Amino acid sequence: MKDFSYVRADSVEAARNASALPGAVLLAGGTTLIDLAKCGVAEPQTVIDISHIEGLSAIDVDANRALIGALAKMSHVADHAEIKSHFPAVSEALWQAASAQLRNMATIGGNLMQRTRCPYFRDPQNFPACNKRASGSGCSAIGGVTRGHAVLGTSEACIATYPGDLAVALVAFEAEIDVGERRLKVEDFFLAPGASAEREHDIGPGEVITAIEIPGSAAARRSTYLKVRDRQSYEFAAASAAVGLELESDGRTIRDIRVALGGVATKPWRARAVEEALKGKVLTEDTVRQASLLAMDGAVDHGANHYKIELAPRVVARAILKLGETA
Repeated sequence: MKDFSYVRADSVEAARNASALPGAVLLAGGTTLIDLAKCGVAEPQTVIDISHIEGLSAIDVDANRALIGALAKMSHVADHAEIKSHFPAVSEALWQAASAQLRNMATIGGNLMQRTRCPYFRDPQNFPACNKRASGSGCSAIGGVTRGHAVLGTSEACIATYPGDLAVALVAFEAEIDVGERRLKVEDFFLAPGASAEREHDIGPGEVITAIEIPGSAAARRSTYLKVRDRQSYEFAAASAAVGLELESDGRTIRDIRVALGGVATKPWRARAVEEALKGKVLTEDTVRQASLLAMDGAVDHGANHYKIELAPRVVARAILKLGETA
């Protein structure tokens, strides 16, 4: 770990000004930055501590929306009674992420800024070729061990999987991020690699996440987050799904449905083809399972991760059918 300067910001404006400096990195809970620094990926020139800025940890929820400050702790949001009532998928996604110790330290803004857990990205000494670290250097994962890698949103530049859980639920329910002069959809905040891969987030120098807003809806109130992984706790998803469901008054016909995928793509992935196939249809197991297959439209495997193409539709179908039973 190389030497760096430390600055404590006492306001959002001070944080924005400092973050515009070359080589500046924000520090909140520190759970992501410390990891990246330890493995030699992050080498900041200046660390800007924003953890003491007042007013950024509030959680304000009603039937119309949730407004969550960027410095709110993951565990506090997960355990918030109104979040659990109006946005259960958000609470469930947070509870299934990381360990209890990390959830108590990590912030919502930091969670959204986390970077991939691709082992090739996080081992620069043994795998110098990584387009996320050095654009144009290549992708060591392609042709390597790919069991945990993405099948959606990939390119010749990168097949690294987005690792988070919270953002999957936020994408399903069309949440927005406030970065100062701009507000943008969470779905647009995350960037697929395309021809290059060094940028994972649509945030520039001088921009700081201050809050996340989630619109309320009937689908958000009847929602769930289903995560399938190799072990029960403290593990990243092999495939996950955030699903929200609203039925017509007959209790059988789907009025609105939201589906987003995790663990299978280079960013949180909205499965709009599944949604469109199910809206207006009677909820039956066969209809749901057939529509869920559309979640993998455009999927490309790299050998060992082929199982995700079969697993993800099953996860989506299970989540939808689970909600159907309780509707």
